Amino acid sequence: MHTFSVKFPLSFIAACLLAGCGGGGGGGTETPMGRISLGITDAPVDGATAVVVKFIAVELKPEDGSAFTINLTPAQSVDLLVLAGGGSRALLEDYSVPAGRYQSIRLLIEAQQNQPSSYIDFASGARFPLFVPSGSESGLKLIRGFTVAAGSNSNFTIDFDLRKSVIAPPGQAPNYLLKPVLRMVDNLQVGAIAGKVDAALVTTGCSPQVYIFTGAGVVPDDLDPAAPPDVDPLVSVPVKLDTATGEYRFRAGFIEVGEYTASFTCDGAIDTPEGEEVLVFTGTRNLTVNTNQTTTIDFAPSS
Repeated sequence: MHTFSVKFPLSFIAACLLAGCGGGGGGGTETPMGRISLGITDAPVDGATAVVVKFIAVELKPEDGSAFTINLTPAQSVDLLVLAGGGSRALLEDYSVPAGRYQSIRLLIEAQQNQPSSYIDFASGARFPLFVPSGSESGLKLIRGFTVAAGSNSNFTIDFDLRKSVIAPPGQAPNYLLKPVLRMVDNLQVGAIAGKVDAALVTTGCSPQVYIFTGAGVVPDDLDPAAPPDVDPLVSVPVKLDTATGEYRFRAGFIEVGEYTASFTCDGAIDTPEGEEVLVFTGTRNLTVNTNQTTTIDFAPSS
């Protein structure tokens, strides 16, 4: 089984209005409305040159009411790799929705077996379909309450943590399976973590990654299927050579305000979510993420 890492957040902003968006006449009470915008951003996939996902609709489910679907016309085919490093791509802009409490959000995508609608490309020139079971029917769903507040702005980010979740499962060739894991954050309560890694740590054969764990004083561990209290990283980000400066740099965005543990490893390539691997970590330390700020952390041989 081959695995490749991919992680991309989807952010959406709901700027809510009390008047001007509701329908109905004849003296009836208008429903307070808000506006919703959706965009996507991404971090790289190891070994891939393009990861294209075709989004066809967005479904929202109010807590008190039936789900409704917003069709994307035309559908949006997005190469997630071109968004790496903090770029974004809008799916919806200023779309009016009823204000209130919502139970879930679902993205519907076109990603069937043996179809080229969604796909992954490699440097060899090979292209393979990306397959999400029932992607256009069940979609990619996040069950987490959120509020579109009338008269104010609501700003969230959905993080599709697909790290090592683009999989070539046995018996599915030539299809690659997409198995996303989602989390949702409030953009008013997020910051970023960024920094440099000393070149001396990036040795021959190194697959450099920075792992970030929720909470201070966490003993770093690999990705694995074990249940808590075993820990998994909240995110891990690749360390890339900046050819302009000769420095190795990393950046993790959309991190909620709070305390974290960060550590560097050269063993990113061997880490899989399906098994237990022993990774060697360097320079483990605690850090704090503050609202709208980038916390800087550098890794050196003596750290």
